Amino acid sequence: MALRWEFKTFDALTAAEVYALLKLRSEVFVVEQNCVFLDMDDKDQMCHHLLGYKGNLLAAYTRIVPMGVSYPDYPSIGRVITSPQARGEGLGKILMEESIQRLFSLYGHVPIKIGAQLYLKKFYESLGFVQCGDVYDEDGIPHLPMLRSV
Repeated sequence: MALRWEFKTFDALTAAEVYALLKLRSEVFVVEQNCVFLDMDDKDQMCHHLLGYKGNLLAAYTRIVPMGVSYPDYPSIGRVITSPQARGEGLGKILMEESIQRLFSLYGHVPIKIGAQLYLKKFYESLGFVQCGDVYDEDGIPHLPMLRSV
């Protein structure tokens, strides 16, 4: 089954969509990864949100972060997540490819910087990202900065 995409500014999201995306982010980042952190970081309001649905299930999600919000000189893709109920179907790659295209539609073909969880380095390399700095700790999880050039 193909994903049905919704791509919206924060203000255009419905209450049900905000609830679903925050629930999924909490389910994976807080509960599954056992990471105690404040997910609501005041960036969501400035971002575009990409929601991928399989039927009624929010199966995949990212937020597209404008330049100057996470990084001074680059837009970014953040809160990359697939639902535990939809894993093993290759949705992560589909989600990132769609996110990159949506970012390009907003900002043109520009470099993209992300903060990737270290264990996903090879995954992001397969999408054209390269490590551009040292590993750092973010909320108890090793991360690394990665850049995708145009």
